[in-house]
Amino acid sequence: MDALHEKNLALRARLRGLGRLAVAFSGGTDSALLLAVAREELGGNVLALTAVSPAFSARERAEAEQFCRARGIRQLSLPVWADISDVFARNPRDRCYHCKRALLERLLTEARAQGFETLAEGANVDDLGDYRPGRRAVAELGVLSPLLEAGLTKAEIRGLSRSLGLPTWDKPSCACLASRFPYAVPVTREALARVEQAEDYLRSLGLRQLRVRVQGDGARLELVPEDFGLVLSRRAEIYAHLRALGFATTALDLLGYRTGSLNET
Repeated sequence: MDALHEKNLALRARLRGLGRLAVAFSGGTDSALLLAVAREELGGNVLALTAVSPAFSARERAEAEQFCRARGIRQLSLPVWADISDVFARNPRDRCYHCKRALLERLLTEARAQGFETLAEGANVDDLGDYRPGRRAVAELGVLSPLLEAGLTKAEIRGLSRSLGLPTWDKPSCACLASRFPYAVPVTREALARVEQAEDYLRSLGLRQLRVRVQGDGARLELVPEDFGLVLSRRAEIYAHLRALGFATTALDLLGYRTGSLNET
């Protein structure tokens, strides 16, 4: 707890020293803590910038907007599909770099137009342990990562978020929907919508942490093992629903949910 307290103090001191700050805000646990603490330390000198595209679910966008409204934080939502659609169509292995670069350039342009010279994003220490080509774009553009600078892990971010009463403290991880597609498979608006609808349906059954990974013309479900029983007990219904969405087959991944599973090869 002493170490976490010191990290919290370091984060707050860093944010106070910035004076004014724009935050790339997705609505996830990490960027929510960053934005909430920045609001406490900088008051009205904080701006939330949220990228809007078919790769980010409508549910996530709505939750991000509610978070800002509840805290009186000014938020701007910026359409970015035109900036990233070509990269998604090619879907190279370093897609995340090109996408992140385009998104951050768009957010930086808007931040500066609004009088904010500094942009921050919510990477944490755990993000260093996976294949994250987007980190290169962050470094190239001089975007800050205050949570990472403070040495905060995902578990510590959840702990601090809980202590602050943030509704995102136990929010399941929810990466960009493009992460459901193998590299080199074109990612279209229609394909993203199909994945979003499938995941929304599964959440309506009571599942929380999940991924619907595209595998050929089928879907591979990644769930926490505790949810296997629920899915198997309703397998006929789930198969029929996903088939109606356009998935020819539905498979259950026995290794369960894990981040970056498409990077395993």
